[in-house]
Amino acid sequence: MKILSSLLLLLLTVALHAQNLNGVWKGSLQMGGGCFAVNNIEMQLHVANGRITGDCYHYENVNFYVKKKIAGRYDADTKILELHEGIVTTFHIPPTCKICIKNFNLRYTTDGNLEILTGTWNGTVLGTGDNCSGGPITLSRVRESAFSEVPEVLVDTGTLRLDFYDNAVVDGDSITVLVDGNVVAAHQRLGTKPITTYFTIDLHQPFHEIEMVAENLGSIPPNTAMLIVTAGSHKYQLFLSSTKTKSAMVRFVYDKSEEANAPPGK
Repeated sequence: MKILSSLLLLLLTVALHAQNLNGVWKGSLQMGGGCFAVNNIEMQLHVANGRITGDCYHYENVNFYVKKKIAGRYDADTKILELHEGIVTTFHIPPTCKICIKNFNLRYTTDGNLEILTGTWNGTVLGTGDNCSGGPITLSRVRESAFSEVPEVLVDTGTLRLDFYDNAVVDGDSITVLVDGNVVAAHQRLGTKPITTYFTIDLHQPFHEIEMVAENLGSIPPNTAMLIVTAGSHKYQLFLSSTKTKSAMVRFVYDKSEEANAPPGK
């Protein structure tokens, strides 16, 4: 029994020492002169052998945001994370906004069942080297990303074909499709034959947003569609659902340096 108790204590110590920080962390920060009314921040972290990789969103909401790669180190003994934002992968912000590339020094703690990263941040304005207004920051672990309902697809080819079909039963759903806010298909009825549109994406304009607006809900609400995306030799299948008050959205990002990621949202 004594040996068993010692073994359990050892296993518990190892488990605590190797705290799993993988997942989604959300917080907010104060930024003097920031372009968002609310400065939310979300980190999607993956930790392996003390090395941290992932993505970081600075955003007001899912429609106005900057997404950057993030990397750093985690010291399991001190529970300290040192993180540095890198390249900007996507953004959707007003033209007057400036992007701040941030550094974070955080410590992992718990408060009951709540898991917390707390510390400080600083940064520089992209392309200028001017300092951003740093300060304290606290993030807590959350179950789901704020961006989980908006798939983001990396593509490595210039011309994309979008085919919209009615999902499952053809029940009279009608949609309007917008690319970057511009109507490309209006008042189209979904059926077994596709509603087809094309657009071009490249390094000069690497980010595009597709929105499907429900014109009606058909006989079986909500308005649902299957979207087949053809990007070179790659095909993606997405299922979209929209209502009178909430449209469905997909974002495409051109990244020639890597293969298009398989299925979106993963």
